[in-house]
Amino acid sequence: MNVKNNKRRRDSQEKIEKAFVELLQTQEIKEISVSDIVKETGLNRSTFYANYIDIYDLADKTRQRLEKEFSNLFADYDYFTQGTGALKLFTHIKENQIFYNTYFKLCYDDKHLISIYDTERAKKEHIDSNIRYHIEFFRNGLNAIIKMWLAGGCRETPEEMAEVLRQEYRGR
Repeated sequence: MNVKNNKRRRDSQEKIEKAFVELLQTQEIKEISVSDIVKETGLNRSTFYANYIDIYDLADKTRQRLEKEFSNLFADYDYFTQGTGALKLFTHIKENQIFYNTYFKLCYDDKHLISIYDTERAKKEHIDSNIRYHIEFFRNGLNAIIKMWLAGGCRETPEEMAEVLRQEYRGR
């Protein structure tokens, strides 16, 4: 019986997700089929459908797992007060490029983007009513920089990228 969270089910989900992530490195999500996944894993279609509704459900669950991993990594870290948050972020991105490339491919609705924004600091520095625009601008700018860096193969060092972010943030 395929009871929730039993080892066999977790192993199947892991195989499916691993195959999906591998396929995402060379294909867009709309090009990936359930047949591709089961062919890659050697599992039955029924195993796929016992765990996921369709490819987009798999994508959502994979994205949620990646977000949880990211949140756990940076949960107790104050990016700007400690002064090394940007460096930690860019170092992690460089060491985990497949993770981040996959994550951005799964953010097909742009609602789920990496956010390290220090809202409390922003509220102190921006006393006007347009803070929400500043936060959105920063969040989308950061994600654009990360995507661009990933697309270029992370040629610059994490230190160089952290400095780019610091300069942009100070220059506002």
